[in-house]
Amino acid sequence: MQRHYRVVMAKPGLDGHDRGARVITRALREAGFEVVYTGLHQTPEQIVGTVLDEDADAVGMSVLSGAHLTLMPRVVELLRSNDAGDVLVFGGGIIPDADIAELKRAGIAEVFTPGTPLATITGWLEAALDAQETAGAS
Repeated sequence: MQRHYRVVMAKPGLDGHDRGARVITRALREAGFEVVYTGLHQTPEQIVGTVLDEDADAVGMSVLSGAHLTLMPRVVELLRSNDAGDVLVFGGGIIPDADIAELKRAGIAEVFTPGTPLATITGWLEAALDAQETAGAS
């Protein structure tokens, strides 16, 4: 890891199940990331506000409610409109395979589904942020 990256983990929408988000938060912290967890029931506006306040490098969202096609792209849209389009956005949860391509077209860098090994998630995030850091230094 080129530096300690700051990540916001968020639970957008009305879904009240956050075990997965808390597990990812812990795995990221153990891998050396600085993680701010927003807690439950966050609006896209609240999530982006936290990302901006924390000067985060990335934001991860866990959606189990089925609202991923609405909530995740809205966060990307708000980041871009706040000159924070360089913040890496990733997500996970109960997301049908057919929706993953649409989320990626909307600007979600990666989508992880249940059963993805924690090392895969942390490794991907480190590599993606390191690549972004290197590209920004050029």
